[in-house]
Amino acid sequence: MQLTDLRGRRVVVWGTGREGVAAVNAIAPVGPADLATVMDRQTYAANPWTGRLAALAPLHTGPEALDVLLRADVVVRSPAIGETHPWVVRLREHGIPITSGTALWMADHAARTVGVTGSKGKSTTTNLISHLLAAVDRPNVMGGNIGIPVLDLPPADRYVLELSMYQCADLTDSPDVAVLTALAPEHLDWAGGEAEYYRHKLNLVGHRPRAVVFNGNDDRLRAELAARPGLPLVAAGAPAPDGTPTFHVAPGPDGADWVRLGTEPLFPRSALRLVGRHNGWNLCVALAALQALGVDCVAERDRLAAALDTLPALEHRLTPIEDPSGVTFVDDSLSTIPQSAIHAIEAYADRPLTVIVGGEDRGVDYGPLRDFLAGQQIVATLIGIPDSGPRILDAVKDLPTVTTVLADDLVDAVRLARERTPAGGVVLMSPAAPSYGRFDNYAHRSRVFRQAIADTAAG
Repeated sequence: MQLTDLRGRRVVVWGTGREGVAAVNAIAPVGPADLATVMDRQTYAANPWTGRLAALAPLHTGPEALDVLLRADVVVRSPAIGETHPWVVRLREHGIPITSGTALWMADHAARTVGVTGSKGKSTTTNLISHLLAAVDRPNVMGGNIGIPVLDLPPADRYVLELSMYQCADLTDSPDVAVLTALAPEHLDWAGGEAEYYRHKLNLVGHRPRAVVFNGNDDRLRAELAARPGLPLVAAGAPAPDGTPTFHVAPGPDGADWVRLGTEPLFPRSALRLVGRHNGWNLCVALAALQALGVDCVAERDRLAAALDTLPALEHRLTPIEDPSGVTFVDDSLSTIPQSAIHAIEAYADRPLTVIVGGEDRGVDYGPLRDFLAGQQIVATLIGIPDSGPRILDAVKDLPTVTTVLADDLVDAVRLARERTPAGGVVLMSPAAPSYGRFDNYAHRSRVFRQAIADTAAG
């Protein structure tokens, strides 16, 4: 469904956050027969609905909002509106089409788009693809979940989008190059279960992409793709079983890790300053995406390596914060699942380590985190914060190399971490849980973390 298909139809935009605002601004000029907005509940992301917005699409709330939805020809939902929402169930029962701003935009721009999704690594990989493309004279615009809502993106010859599961769910067109970084259970409350989460996530590749670039090190991702035969798969991050040259990290001529394409060494892994084995995989996936777009990465190796030195930092993803005490604090507020915390811990396991964990409790299985800590015999102190912190600590409390401490909140956790972490050590906030409930979002959680660092230093 394209934007122009909404002309002459009764359209309801569900949600008043930035995606809802972008949808109204994009749909109104098309000429719908009627345009309205509904909001089922107040959230931190809601915008004041007055003036021009109210004139273009009057806002309906409360029981009246459901009636407005049920009279629509098309509902355009914001990402937070999940499949398990009772009103979504009603709309499905009535056969009312549900789409999203991302799906409407993609219908017009798929051929010029690289779409990146994954349970972890999608922000870093999107950033890498966009930056490296620009470095080899392939201008592009980056947006989606990482920045500008897609309906607000300016005209461009190439787009590089980070897409959440929410944004993938309603797509009826796949991007030209679809990129998959990892799969792990997340947002199960929105999707309705683990299988449904994978199905919505992989809807990105369900509509004839020209190439599907994926991280060959992710077992779950490989298994899900194997169940979808016929996709134009391009593996990265690990040698291909059939011997096809892939981008991967392996020891080079000097004994250090190098990024390679097959047997050809390109540049040292250290050219990318982002720590962690997983970021080496993200780089390989990004390079494979460039190759799918026609970039000769062997010929361009020098420019690509130089560009890595100027890669813009992503806030809240393994961001180090130096401290006068000699302790390094690390902001990994974007960590919302156990697998992302595992990679963060792995990156700093060679130093005295304190990890702050916990957040909104969505019933995620923390067994993988326990298995990693036990299998690698990680020596660390884990400080748990509400709401899921106590459950995480309970999962690891019997490990002889792990010390567990319960904190009242994030500020208390920072204070306790200072007491327990020696100079030269690391205090890593990698919560393995969403921020909602106690914080507005991951950025709010990060601000509280940084303020607590400053306040406890002064104390």
